[in-house]
Amino acid sequence: MPEHPIEGLMKTAMESIKEMVDVNTVVGDPVETPDGSVIIPVSRVACGFAAGGGEFEVGGEQKDGVGGTQTPGFGGGSGGGVSVKPIGFLVVGNGNVRMLPVDGNTVADRLIDIAPQVIDQIQNIFKRGDMQQPQTQITYKSAPPASPTS
Repeated sequence: MPEHPIEGLMKTAMESIKEMVDVNTVVGDPVETPDGSVIIPVSRVACGFAAGGGEFEVGGEQKDGVGGTQTPGFGGGSGGGVSVKPIGFLVVGNGNVRMLPVDGNTVADRLIDIAPQVIDQIQNIFKRGDMQQPQTQITYKSAPPASPTS
């Protein structure tokens, strides 16, 4: 059975997209810095694909009024697109792995990064406060004795 024309369109488009997008597009090649840290670029990849087509019959009457032969026809098309957006860098070094985002919302990311340290410090303050509770002495002053009045 011969291949339908839409199959050829889809195959060509999918092969082209496959050539453009691979794992190295999402997670880039690592780069080593002089201090021994390794920086790995990370990207977001989105792709879309569409194909369509239709068969129709072409025919008509010739000028002398006699019917013409039916000729099958096909019309179709396909398209695809790929979007690659850098989202950040993984920095591996000194026993830590950190994600440095590219977007401008670094304040929220930084707060999330330091949240465990802040919680530890707050817990230490409360623990230290329990051990060193100040001793409070309450003293009452009595009023001087009343002098007798005569």
